[in-house]
Amino acid sequence: MPLRPRAENGWEDADVTTDSSEPAPRRRRRWPRVLALGVALLVLSVAGVGWWFYERLDGNIRTDTRTANELKKYEAERPVSVVRDAQNILLIGSDNRGGKGNGKYGKDTGTQRSDTTILLHLQAGGKSATAVSIPRDLMVDIPACEGPDGKRTQARFAQFNWAFESGGAACSIRTVEKLTGIRVDHHMIVDFSGFKRLVNAVGGVEMCLKEPVDDAEAHLKLPAGRQVLHGEQALGYVRARYSIGDGSDTERIGRQQEFMSSLVKKVQSNGVLLNPAKLYPVLNAATSSLTTDPGLDSLKDLYALVRGVRDIPRDKIRFLTIPRQPYTYNKNRDELVQPDADRLFRQLRLDRPVSVSHAVTASTGGGPKAADLTGYRGTTAARGICE
Repeated sequence: MPLRPRAENGWEDADVTTDSSEPAPRRRRRWPRVLALGVALLVLSVAGVGWWFYERLDGNIRTDTRTANELKKYEAERPVSVVRDAQNILLIGSDNRGGKGNGKYGKDTGTQRSDTTILLHLQAGGKSATAVSIPRDLMVDIPACEGPDGKRTQARFAQFNWAFESGGAACSIRTVEKLTGIRVDHHMIVDFSGFKRLVNAVGGVEMCLKEPVDDAEAHLKLPAGRQVLHGEQALGYVRARYSIGDGSDTERIGRQQEFMSSLVKKVQSNGVLLNPAKLYPVLNAATSSLTTDPGLDSLKDLYALVRGVRDIPRDKIRFLTIPRQPYTYNKNRDELVQPDADRLFRQLRLDRPVSVSHAVTASTGGGPKAADLTGYRGTTAARGICE
């Protein structure tokens, strides 16, 4: 007769009947409970790790409460939003040299200027995005502003980037609103180091150089042709001026727009957005690089913003420069070209489409030619880098 194991490590006959109240079946019933407990612990562990990542990314973002408080003082004179759900965000690239790794770009004088300023208009419904570059040397009316030291400056007619130096982001925002009549809903500030971290996080950005570059001031030496630029090289490329092309700030802005176009394509690619191993470094670099207003100072707020624009077709993501020309009294400065500039501001204010054309000549400072209203001088994220 076959035998089977007994609980006492002995053996018993196989035909011995076991009562249903014996512990063996109960031990078998414990397995589903043990499995459920294991799954629950796994879910909690994953949730805990996810929460840790969220808290870390969320804590990276710095909030600019000073600007928000300063703007409240001038609420009565600020433009009102015309179209619901359309958004205007002022992106400010600070030339602050006081941060870690920024000293190599010049002496830290305790002041900073807006090295690059872009008014980003997001059309309602996520239909399009238009990034309008504001030249740093554009002559504009800067209102009286309160500086970081608490002292007030006098209103003056000066080059645009003096607004950020004298009164920070609040002064830049008020200057832009006075210039365009467009309500600025949010702002973001990023410095040199933050820019480099973001470019490195996406694995570099591909560019196409028409000629070699050798610029000691920008710490840049590159061959001509198609190549991938990483953090230090990318920063040098978008900052270089006198060693490339005609040395104008307008031409530098054009290179910056082409770089941003290529960056958008890289971030939109599946290799970044759908790969957690690549996405987290990008999010970490982006959040740790930003100083924002209270309306965008959380990962939740930024995610809602990105979610609203991530599906915009690349040909609807446009980059252009405010229509400008050399200033009448100083060719090293810029002035608006009218009525082109006011026409552009009105289109953005009313949330209407703005077209761009890479073929438009600079004869009218970037605005539509009288005989060719195909669009403002600029580019889109759909354009090839070597076209």
